Amino acid sequence: MTLLVVTAVEAEAQAVRAGVPPVTGTGGVTVAAVGVGAAAVAAGTARLLALAEAAGSPYQAVVIAGIAGGFAGRAPIGATVLATRSVAADLGADSPDGFIPLDDLGFGTAIAAADPTLLARLRGALPDAITGDILTLNTVTGTAETTKTLASRFPAAVAEAMEGYGAARAATDAGLPFAELRTISNTIGPRDRDAWRIPDALAALTKAARALAA
Repeated sequence: MTLLVVTAVEAEAQAVRAGVPPVTGTGGVTVAAVGVGAAAVAAGTARLLALAEAAGSPYQAVVIAGIAGGFAGRAPIGATVLATRSVAADLGADSPDGFIPLDDLGFGTAIAAADPTLLARLRGALPDAITGDILTLNTVTGTAETTKTLASRFPAAVAEAMEGYGAARAATDAGLPFAELRTISNTIGPRDRDAWRIPDALAALTKAARALAA
């Protein structure tokens, strides 16, 4: 399988590259950092897919990989998580009665389900990985109140990041299977940079990335 792995930043891309072999022949894994946030990742992923298609060497699947925040009691620091669904948690409308998801507005869906076959392959290679929804947010959580609200709205959510849904839309629109792989650097809640374990999460990402070439 010729796999495109996208990340937000170069540090994540380097961590993934350290765990997978380079592209050889007609197969292998290509890793690219395409920017922070769902819009940047959607645009960057779509561009790479289009260029590969035009060159006659199309990709066969897309994985977004990187580090993320984990919900307490669901995904501890250092854990590897796989998305069953990538959910654009703040895509919708505000109202006096609370947040209205895009799905309820009738303008499409904010939910992108991971490809079952690709997810099963990754779960087989990463038997200790935690699976569940991974939320995509334009503004990452930094308060106890927002954490509580998200945990209540999304009982199956295990982590949050900023890019998954964007990569999922690019892959889905290209007719390709999609998955999201993350390692946990911090606990979601009040913002505390001193408690983040980014080097440890990147090391865990390198280890987890070996599954991408399995």
